[in-house]
Formats: sequence, C-alpha cells, structure tokens
Amino acid sequence: MSPKNQLSISVIIPVKNEGQKIQACIDGILKQTIKVKEIIVIDSGSTDRTIEILKDYPIVKLIEIPPAEFNHGATRNLGIQNALGEFILCTVGDARAYDEFWIEGLVKYFDTEKVAGVCGFQAVPHERDKNPIEWFRPQSEPSIRRHQFSPPQEFYKLSSKKRKEACGWDNVTAMYRKSVMLEIPFRKTVYGEDPQWALDALLSGYELVYNPEARVYHYHLETPEYTYLRTITTLYHRYKFFDFIPKTHSTSLKIKLSWLKTLFKTKEISWQEKWKWFQYNSAVSNSSTKAVNQFLEVFAKGEKALDEFHSKVCNKPPIPSKAKLN
Repeated sequence: MSPKNQLSISVIIPVKNEGQKIQACIDGILKQTIKVKEIIVIDSGSTDRTIEILKDYPIVKLIEIPPAEFNHGATRNLGIQNALGEFILCTVGDARAYDEFWIEGLVKYFDTEKVAGVCGFQAVPHERDKNPIEWFRPQSEPSIRRHQFSPPQEFYKLSSKKRKEACGWDNVTAMYRKSVMLEIPFRKTVYGEDPQWALDALLSGYELVYNPEARVYHYHLETPEYTYLRTITTLYHRYKFFDFIPKTHSTSLKIKLSWLKTLFKTKEISWQEKWKWFQYNSAVSNSSTKAVNQFLEVFAKGEKALDEFHSKVCNKPPIPSKAKLN
C-alpha cells in the first residue's frame, strides 16, 4: 500500500437531479484526510441545477449520457473506464461523508493484494425530515468482517442467509482496486449491481472487507408503493443469486411498541411529528409485509411464475421519491 499522500483515488458518482444534495456530497469528499485525484460524475439527464453546481468544482470530470442509457452496472463501468486512479470509490449524489475519516476507513483495509474491495456503512442523520426510527444510534462497537473462500467454491457450503450476508455490498460507500474492476466489471443490470459484483469477486478468489466505521449519511423517504416494489425486486434477486427465501412477515405488537418507545424518547420532534412517523412506519411495514407474503405465494407456484411476476411488477427499477413527510 502506498503512503497516504501518494494514493491515487478516483471517485465515481452517477447522478440525476441531485441539485439539492450534490454540493454536500462533493464538499464532504474534499474535506477528507486522504485527498482524491478526481471526481467523475456521470449525469443521466438532470434538468435541475446539478450540472451548474458541478461546474464550480475543477476536480469534477463530468460525463453526460442520455437518460435511456443509464444502467446501474454499465454506467458505473463507464466511470471506471475513464478513471485514472489506482483505487475507485463509489458513492451516490445524495450521500455525504459522516466525517473526515470516511475514505481513510476504506483505504486502510487494502492490506493485501487479494483485497478487491472495502465496503462501509450507511447511517441516517438525526434530522427532523428523516425517519427517527432509523436514526443512527450505535449500540456497540463495530467489528470488521472479512470474507474469502479457498477454494472459492467453499462459498456454496454456506447457508443461503450467510451467502447473502457475505455479499451485502453497497455502492453508496464502497472502494475497489481498479485492476480488479477491469478484470471483474459490474454486470449490466437494472438492479443490485453491488451484491452481484461481490458474488463474482468472491467466486474469483478475492477477499472482501466490511468496515462499519467508514460511514456516509444517506436516506430515502420511502412511499408504501416504493417499499413494495423495492422489497419484491430485492427478494427476487436474493433468491436468484443466493437461493435466499424469506420467512413470512408481519409487524408484531412488540415491534410497534418499540417504535413508540423510540419516538417517545426522541425529544427533537413534536408529538404531532411522532404520531405522523408512527403512521408512516406502520404504512411502510404493511407494504413490506404485503411484498414478502406475495413473493412467497408466487414462489410456491414455481420458477416460471416467479419470473413472470417479477417481470410484470418490476419492469423497471424502483426509484425512491424525493418528497418529504407531510
């Protein structure tokens, strides 16, 4: 590993209409203890102030593509192909660094040539327009997880749950060795390019590292409709790649009481807001329950029925809303 001041890091950020958050994203990168070589932003048809804001940053290399050409895997590969750095940092335009040690927390675990990537953690900030049930409240010291299999086929001796966990990769905060990315690019896919890449890397014999201390702030307010679609397509891909089958889902009284307890202790919001957030969490949880149980119903009918159901319901990747809670 090169000394800190000699590291060569390219940042890849796909964006569309992130005018409200892209400045915080870029500024957070520029305040890191480890400096980056370039920030490559791939814009797929922004109609707000995103491009105008990006032009204020000399370090940003802007690539513009038509909206129809965006693809979660292929678009990031385009950025990597244009990158000059030895390491690739992937994030998104509506995420921002948790602190100035984010990049340092990713870089330091490239301690052997077999480490293909290091993944961090998404945290929800304590802000009134973010779901207080999800606010970042660490209960214990985070631990480093490392995954490598020798021979790689040992991966398939894990349970489906453990396979899923080993590939719980996240391109909101992940760093890669560029040489590995040229060997194992992201698959061209409409959803889940990150866990699919993790699977490919592990089956190629590489090591993956998870460091929960390498944090970014990131949050989407989910509508019930978005939660339903995201849950269906997530379950579908987890089954296809890891043979993971969920259990039937329901929101127990115990869970609802825990929400009430958390909201009661949250002094930063009013009682009216607490009630709205309780209703919000109930609605989103109901959508998740509906999705899981419907997935299982269709799964019981066979592979063909499941493929047809997913194709019909999720014919395009779910897009989170930028709306706020009323």
